[in-house]
Amino acid sequence: MGDVVLVVNRFVLGAGQLDERDVTGPDADAERDFLSRAEPALAALAGCAGFVHGELGRAVDDPTRWCLVTRWASIGAYRRALGSYQVKIAATALLAEAVEEPAGYEVLRGADADGISVEHSDRAPGEANRPPRR
Repeated sequence: MGDVVLVVNRFVLGAGQLDERDVTGPDADAERDFLSRAEPALAALAGCAGFVHGELGRAVDDPTRWCLVTRWASIGAYRRALGSYQVKIAATALLAEAVEEPAGYEVLRGADADGISVEHSDRAPGEANRPPRR
């Protein structure tokens, strides 16, 4: 994997207007509006150097919750993408609506059929850099 950065932007459709216990979802117009903005945002990000992969998903248990998950070659590639003209036009307004929380994560562990892979952080020494316990 090496130097892969995972960016997770979470969204709540109708935030502030829905009862937290109401999981019937946003009205169809709100969802269409969100998708009409999220798809071009994802396409703009995908067109940037260093973009690896991206997905837009809806929570299975709460249709008001969505996430835009992208993978980047480095945090620098992601930050440069945010400065590109196409991303500013197609994605910045949408990303400003994301839940306010840290969005960028360095990938420190991965798994496939062959087992667990360990990536070393150059940012935070400590437990994350130790091999997995068996």
